[in-house]
Amino acid sequence: MAATTETTAGNAPAGNPAERLRDAFNRLGSQQKLVFIVAIAALIAIVVGTILWSRQPDWKTLFSNLNEKDGGTIVTALEQQNIPHRYSDNGALQVPADRVHDIRLKLASQGLPRGGMVGFELMENQKFGISQFAEQVNYQRGLEGELARTIQSIGAVQAARVHLAIPKPSVFVREEQKPTASVMLNVYAGRSLDSGQIAGITHLVSSSVPQLPATNVTVIDQSGTLLSQLKSKLTEAGLDAAQVKYVREVESSIIRRIEDILKPMLGNENYKVQVAADIDFSQSEQTAESYRPNSTPETTATRSRQTNESASVNQSAGGVPGALTNQPPVPATAPLTQPGTGTAPGGQPGKPGDAQGRLDAAGVTAPLNGVGQPINTSKNATVNFELDKTIRHTKQGMGDIRRLSAAIVINHRKDVDKNGQPVNKPLPEAEMKQINELVREAMGFNKERGDSISVANAPFTVGEKNDSSAPIWKDPENISLVKDLLKYLLIALIVAFLFKKVIQPSLKTMFPSPEERRAAAAENAANAATHARVAGAYGAQAGEEGSVDNYAGKVQKARDIAQADPKAVANIIKDWMGANAT
Repeated sequence: MAATTETTAGNAPAGNPAERLRDAFNRLGSQQKLVFIVAIAALIAIVVGTILWSRQPDWKTLFSNLNEKDGGTIVTALEQQNIPHRYSDNGALQVPADRVHDIRLKLASQGLPRGGMVGFELMENQKFGISQFAEQVNYQRGLEGELARTIQSIGAVQAARVHLAIPKPSVFVREEQKPTASVMLNVYAGRSLDSGQIAGITHLVSSSVPQLPATNVTVIDQSGTLLSQLKSKLTEAGLDAAQVKYVREVESSIIRRIEDILKPMLGNENYKVQVAADIDFSQSEQTAESYRPNSTPETTATRSRQTNESASVNQSAGGVPGALTNQPPVPATAPLTQPGTGTAPGGQPGKPGDAQGRLDAAGVTAPLNGVGQPINTSKNATVNFELDKTIRHTKQGMGDIRRLSAAIVINHRKDVDKNGQPVNKPLPEAEMKQINELVREAMGFNKERGDSISVANAPFTVGEKNDSSAPIWKDPENISLVKDLLKYLLIALIVAFLFKKVIQPSLKTMFPSPEERRAAAAENAANAATHARVAGAYGAQAGEEGSVDNYAGKVQKARDIAQADPKAVANIIKDWMGANAT
């Protein structure tokens, strides 16, 4: 009966799939059944957990470094909108990555986060009957908050606080006081503010408060350093931020021109260039009036001309006093002349058109009494010429270059010696001279201006690179990625172990292959034959010996059978043990 059962079990059972599974499961021992069920349950739990874990949203930081008040308000708003959130290890508030921008916009519409300060929204909820003092205090608080928010929008500023001291107005001019302000800045690590940014913050605060001068604004950082009085050498010389920036731009432009010349010849890392520019920012106006000697009279312009002429005839009585003198004069006689001509006294011809015996000069017309009678004439002329004058008005513009100084160092050229070892060799003199001339032309060298240039050739020292970036194994993103990979790898190892060591052997036992089935059927048939032979042997021995108990003979007979067919004996013992067989 046992042999028939084993043969039937070795063949493929017939029936529906449920019966086949039950028969296959019954092939396992009780311990194998328990291990198989536990392995299947663990595998299902791991697969389901992995699927659920992979479906979790990718978290991204919404806000970091929130104070308690803003954090509580934001969490309340997120809970009201049923938005999942969590806190990271560094205390940052995280939300699903695909909704982070939408959530920020929604919170911004509610004025969150406020950053621990209030602005002019404080004036929106004024209570009825509030006193003037409380209203003034709220206005000052709102102004301080708005200024702090504006300053925080600067890239290098992490947080800011503004304190305003606004005195009460007074009707007496002598007792009037100017407002003052103090600004506390919390700058990001590794960043700093230059003098231009500090001046901008100072003027921003002074321009936002009436009658607040920029000198009354004090700016400090989180370490207590006074920033509002930081001055460079150029600012101490009287230059403002714009002029200092212009000097830096001039120097940078000259350095770029020199580098553009040297880069194709020497390479990127084989030269260093520094330029110092002396810029004249002074402004001057000059007016000059100069006179030159007069030109030739033919080309000289006449401003004015004045001429005076005068003539007089002496008609007083003359001669020797006496009787003859009192006699009337004898009629004058004159030689005959042509009409229209006359003869002047002394035999000189008269002017054309003059009548005989008359004088017409300098606007004076008088008769001539006699030859030799005295005549007085005078003539004065004054001429004023234009002066040769030049008026020059000169205004000198600022920003002119007074002097340029350039320093260039060039690395030795890398070469290989006879043994193939790398060596550094200085540049030839001709090449250094050529580089010097090119640099002079590139920088606009002017000897009259006092420019100077120095070109040196020296080997560069290779220094250790100081990489300030964090190592790969300390990067938070890489650490998170490695953690996720380790989790998935651990899950894969557990699944592989369960499948290889538990599930796969159990499945082989439950669903053997056709070859294994035929081998199992043959083995069962051999076991049945062995059972029959052993039973027959025992029966024959019992018939021969009768009721005599020959234990030693039975043991010897069993030994002989075991030596003849040990495998069959082992299968028989296994069948005897049944479910307890291993």
